[in-house]
Amino acid sequence: MAALLAVSRTIDAVTVFVGRAVAWLVLAAVLVSAGNAVIRKAFDMSSNAWLELQWYLFGAVFMLAAAYTLQRNEHIRIDIVSGLLSKRTRDWIDLLGHLLILLPFVSLMIWLLIPYVRLSVRIGEHSPNAGGLILWPAKALLLAGFILLLLQAVSEIIKRVAVIAGAIPDPTPEQQAHPAVSEIETTAAIGHASDERGR
Repeated sequence: MAALLAVSRTIDAVTVFVGRAVAWLVLAAVLVSAGNAVIRKAFDMSSNAWLELQWYLFGAVFMLAAAYTLQRNEHIRIDIVSGLLSKRTRDWIDLLGHLLILLPFVSLMIWLLIPYVRLSVRIGEHSPNAGGLILWPAKALLLAGFILLLLQAVSEIIKRVAVIAGAIPDPTPEQQAHPAVSEIETTAAIGHASDERGR
């Protein structure tokens, strides 16, 4: 287990590095979008290359940060039912979900994307739009994103097994679900109590 946890820590370190690095691409996308808009309005000029670059940057953020989102346990969950279950049951659900759904899906996507990207690189695929960019880097981003997600899924499986076995504390402790709703309900309850006292 110690060796597996060391592998998990290495994967997590890579995921965190990539996730934090691609966050800067959001700024780059905003600057490209703003610059393109200013040039288009001021000089009545534009290029499909700028529009496609925005698409590249958005795709890079979305795909390369997916593993980081999983590592931080920030993916959207439907907690109407899971909130009623015990922590150990939720741990088992996470483990089985990673093993039976996430891992096969990501593996399938990688298997399908390898020839897809290889063909695009071999033919030097370009955008069909006038002045557009080459396409294979965007397709390679898809493959890179799923490879990172596969590695992080392996890391999450290792950690979940270790948590269930009691070898490590949960690295993603539970957070209060829907804090905004809880605050609204608390405020409403205080207001109602005040009204009752006023009567």
